[in-house]
Amino acid sequence: MGILEIAAALQMAKDKGLDLIEISPTANPPIAKIMDYGKYQYKEKKKMQEASKKSREVETKIIRTKIGTSQHDLEVKAKQASEFLKEGHRVKVELLLRGQAKYLDKNFLKERIERILPLITENCKIVDGPKSGPTGIGIIIEKIK
Repeated sequence: MGILEIAAALQMAKDKGLDLIEISPTANPPIAKIMDYGKYQYKEKKKMQEASKKSREVETKIIRTKIGTSQHDLEVKAKQASEFLKEGHRVKVELLLRGQAKYLDKNFLKERIERILPLITENCKIVDGPKSGPTGIGIIIEKIK
């Protein structure tokens, strides 16, 4: 309808039995529509639901190992991590440390935790870590896009 005065637009909306809804208040001049407010709310709610369906929250899955975890067990855990990465999740690989193991050389611990990386079949990269935590050290990996 073009550029109208606020009073004229409100009068047109009132004559039609509808509401004047401001769509874009930051535009110059502001953009408004004459329509039923309930219908407008319904359409906006549907848009939000569609957007939330398309966006999926990435979960962080955890794989726990110990210093003495055998090669076969690492292969099984790497297979599980590959499945998680294939589904689009991040994977946190934790090396659980108990007792005096917490005070071992940091390079040794880093090497022990990174033993699992070559066994993972998906292309992945280390996003965060290795970081020390209350139960040991961990790294976070995710699939390369």
